[in-house]
Amino acid sequence: MLFSLATCKEKVVDDGYIWKKLRVTATAYNSFPSQTSKIHPGITAWGDSLKPGMKIIAVSKDLIPLGLDYNTQVKIEGDTSIYLVKDRMHSKWKNRIDIYMGEDKEKALNWGRKKITIHYRVKRDSLELK
Repeated sequence: MLFSLATCKEKVVDDGYIWKKLRVTATAYNSFPSQTSKIHPGITAWGDSLKPGMKIIAVSKDLIPLGLDYNTQVKIEGDTSIYLVKDRMHSKWKNRIDIYMGEDKEKALNWGRKKITIHYRVKRDSLELK
């Protein structure tokens, strides 16, 4: 009997997006008034409600023109989760992300500040060759 190996291959679907890679400084934050907003600590700069357990990151404003805009999917090397950009940081920060850690202050403090590599999903330039 002869079987075709072509039927066993996974089909690669081109959805018009690519993953870009970037090295950034990463910190962590919680939804406390001292770290976010005194009036609405559970609301992001883009107006989304934060709830513990959500995989959310805030980005420094200089990263937005690179494609790390609202609702961009982000993978952090060494973590299998996919995070969404739902928050923005103060303009004083550059090349930085802030990972949301709910109300677990100890977890955020243990994360500290470190250089990491992220991968983020952006629409492929229509003029780019495949």
